[in-house]
Amino acid sequence: MYIQIVGLIVIILFILIILIDVVPLLKDWVNRIHIGRYNDKQLWNQSITNKGIEWLNKTPKIKVTDNTRLVIIDMLKGNYTKSAIQHWQEAGLLLGLTAYLKNDDDENVQKEIMKFLKSKFDHNGQWLNKPQHVDGAILAYAVMKLDFIEKDTYRKALDYTWELIKEHIGEDGTVGYRKSMQSYRYVDTIGFICPFLIAYGVRYKNDECIDLAVKQIKMYEQYGMLENKFIPSHAYKIENKLPLGLYGWGRGLGWYAIGLIDSWRELPNNHNYKAVLEESVKNFAKVARSFQQENGSWNWTVTRKESRPDSSTTATLGWFMLNSANIEEISKECLTSAEKAISYLMKVTRRTGTVDFSQGDTKDIGVYSMLFNILPFTQGFSIRLINYVALLGKVNKKVVE
Repeated sequence: MYIQIVGLIVIILFILIILIDVVPLLKDWVNRIHIGRYNDKQLWNQSITNKGIEWLNKTPKIKVTDNTRLVIIDMLKGNYTKSAIQHWQEAGLLLGLTAYLKNDDDENVQKEIMKFLKSKFDHNGQWLNKPQHVDGAILAYAVMKLDFIEKDTYRKALDYTWELIKEHIGEDGTVGYRKSMQSYRYVDTIGFICPFLIAYGVRYKNDECIDLAVKQIKMYEQYGMLENKFIPSHAYKIENKLPLGLYGWGRGLGWYAIGLIDSWRELPNNHNYKAVLEESVKNFAKVARSFQQENGSWNWTVTRKESRPDSSTTATLGWFMLNSANIEEISKECLTSAEKAISYLMKVTRRTGTVDFSQGDTKDIGVYSMLFNILPFTQGFSIRLINYVALLGKVNKKVVE
């Protein structure tokens, strides 16, 4: 009898382990039925925005490993998901919903954002759980973009973020990805910190912040770009200035793109760095456009047509292109590129409003995920992209009238 009970328990555990592996795969298969049926941009915008609102305070955790078998082992080891990746995911959603509010004074969205802010900051405007890594700066930047709150409400958190970034400055005068990894400079860091540094520096008249952001970008262009091609590598080593990882990693291009374009956007037109960054925008726009696929996407390795399209790359580079169109010299080409990117993103959106097929979490320099699924960051930048299109449409209509 005892042996039979033990045997039954083993069988039940085996079935549970199999179900843990199979259910997520089955769920993805079901959710992808009738994917890409959106033809109306306004309807698509509302659908992806609704999903963004739903996720803001319940942000899905994204798998760290690529394992799809015996997933329970990763869960038991604590390697299945990590909370550290959530700052940039949340920031993407918040930036997207902020862009939505510029077109629609939606009280429900404001309410959800306030709920989110209360979960992140205390009544003094300081972080409840202070970020330990510079990833937190992109979330601080997203908070700075909110128009319906007083500018200095979260000043203490913003000041803390600036101090945190300074603590990560290495011997070369640029910011490291982690204190424990000061030998490397990652392209990700440009997207994480530079828009915040510019926005904070302009708002609080801190030239040191602005100088640091521009230095971070220009140093990366000097040592982290493929010579004469303007294609960023994943990282470079500061001691010997050797590039590391892949040239043409799609999301790496995306990190550089949003770091550059949002920094350029935040600078006043009469600032002496405006022209400096604008030259980088024009150079990168030309290169990035050359790698866009016919279907409007950018692949996870942009230099290889055989690699898979990546929605996270497409959403971030689409955002870059749309904003680059404000430069008259490249306006027409960039607008066309952004429109193609939107068309692709609509085709990979599930009927639930979830943008699909983003590359998973990167494991290390040169070690990339081969899983393509949902990503809150992509969702946010898709919302941000389409709502800026809507805003430009309203502005142009008023000009015509």
